Amino acid sequence: MPTAVDIFIPCFVDQLFPQTAMNMVKVLEAVGCEVHYNNNQTCCGQPAYNAGYKAESREVACKFLDDFPNEPGRYIVSPSASCVGMVRNSYAELFDGSPEQGRYHGTQRRIFELTEFLVDVLGVTSIPQARLSGTYTYHDSCSALRECGIKEAPRRLLDAVPGLERLEMAENETCCGFGGTFAVKFEAISVAMAEQKVEHALATGANYIVSTDTSCLMHLDAYIRREKKPIQTLHVADVLASGW
Repeated sequence: MPTAVDIFIPCFVDQLFPQTAMNMVKVLEAVGCEVHYNNNQTCCGQPAYNAGYKAESREVACKFLDDFPNEPGRYIVSPSASCVGMVRNSYAELFDGSPEQGRYHGTQRRIFELTEFLVDVLGVTSIPQARLSGTYTYHDSCSALRECGIKEAPRRLLDAVPGLERLEMAENETCCGFGGTFAVKFEAISVAMAEQKVEHALATGANYIVSTDTSCLMHLDAYIRREKKPIQTLHVADVLASGW
């Protein structure tokens, strides 16, 4: 029986990187999942939460719980460790002592970022159809590493792609400088952090910077394009869906 998966597509992926969402669906279906998409879904509430608007964020979070009701045997999978981290961790504060607390705990247990779902839940360690020639360096996003404990799963899947070689960069666990509103409020610092990250990536000679989070990649790509640097950014789902 296929594994039932409800996909959550973050706001910026939906609006700016829809192909990444489609590639995630492609990969999930390839490993035998039955993929479901609720058209009513919107946001996890993270932008409002990070900006300090807790009441407004709680309203959005309540809608998230409504959009993804707890059903036995179903998982929630997202191409964003940032959003997964928000639901797993920050919802605990938003719903502490509230009537929604029980529903939240059920959602917390069944939401996963794409690569951890493939490796840790399904036991998938490679996508045999994937093909990509070149070298990549991996950026550990703050949310993936620190909020979700994701480090080995994406590397394991990427290293199994024929033609692709990993070249680890210096300070791969250091923030890229995006941080949502941080990039707006502290622009100069944010840009300097992006520059440092890109320069570390370039020093490896890699063709691609790969990560679990399009928010980080979007930030880095803006610097790369402005400075005309010879490297590309790719979401891990885009790599796993390449060549087939």
